[in-house]
Amino acid sequence: MGDAQRIPVAILGATGAVGQTFIRLLAEHPWFRVAEVAASERSVGKRYADAAHWLEGELPADVASLTVVPPTPEAITARLVFSALDSSVAGDVELAFARAGRVVCSNAKNHRMTADVPLLIPEINAPHVAVIAAQRARTGWAGALVTNANCSSTVAALALAPIHEAFGIRTLFIATMQAVSGAGYPGVASLDILGNVIPYIADEEPKIETEIAKLLGAVDAGTIRSAEIRATAHANRVPVVEGHTICMSIGLVREAPVEEVRSVIAAWEGAHEAFALPSRPERPIVVDDAPAHPQPRRDVMRGGGMTVTVGRIRRDPVLDVRLVAMGSNTIRGAAGGAILNAELLVERGIVARD
Repeated sequence: MGDAQRIPVAILGATGAVGQTFIRLLAEHPWFRVAEVAASERSVGKRYADAAHWLEGELPADVASLTVVPPTPEAITARLVFSALDSSVAGDVELAFARAGRVVCSNAKNHRMTADVPLLIPEINAPHVAVIAAQRARTGWAGALVTNANCSSTVAALALAPIHEAFGIRTLFIATMQAVSGAGYPGVASLDILGNVIPYIADEEPKIETEIAKLLGAVDAGTIRSAEIRATAHANRVPVVEGHTICMSIGLVREAPVEEVRSVIAAWEGAHEAFALPSRPERPIVVDDAPAHPQPRRDVMRGGGMTVTVGRIRRDPVLDVRLVAMGSNTIRGAAGGAILNAELLVERGIVARD
């Protein structure tokens, strides 16, 4: 698409850390352009450049000059809306936009586990967009609501998807080491995190345990039926800026040698529906056989931050196989994932191109 043909989009919660990541990733996007920015009352009426404490790189000039508006359907004309709102306000706001005929791609947790709301990672579960028809029938909406998963769930699910497809997963033990950028800005106080590990992130463990099963589930009569996986998670905040590292032990339905599991992960390309999407990396997963990888500092920007790196694939003495997965929490796990979801909705005709 030429610049004039790019689909105008709005960003809710545009001044926050995730909102800013949306703006950076959309600056040169071939299909979308940022036309409207919305934020809280204290920012409304200001130029975006004056309202936002810009955190990274150069603020795109066309966005800098936009006037911040309230996050309401009456204030926004774009038919495609990205929500970077905090969960404390996102729930009702996102429903209002869907009722008003807008397609909402949300990064918030509020509606992820609703049975007819797709929890999308296009390489894993692109067919789940089929439940939007049931969602519209249930609600009477002209619009639609889709979500991306929690950042840790996303990284873990990409590593697990080829294993589940090939062998089935029955049990899952997860321990996360999550970057401070996952807490937003200003996030965790420096005196709390420097030289420290915080073994608690509010609400994180239940999200990981339930969302992975939904991501790996199947469409059943207009709803998404979660996969039958027993999962237990431990979530930890560590002094890393970007990139969540996740250690997993996996119990398989069909036992397989480690070499076969590794080959399946390395060969996996994901759902064909995602192949032509502009934000899809060349490889959604890369296997790194170096003994001390993956590492956030070295590997987090693979595929422009959209590739998950998997390493240390080996036998597990309690379950069947264990591995380490690492990926960007702000790109693949947040804004970049939501943009990829929106691209899928365009390809499926749920968002019109003109």
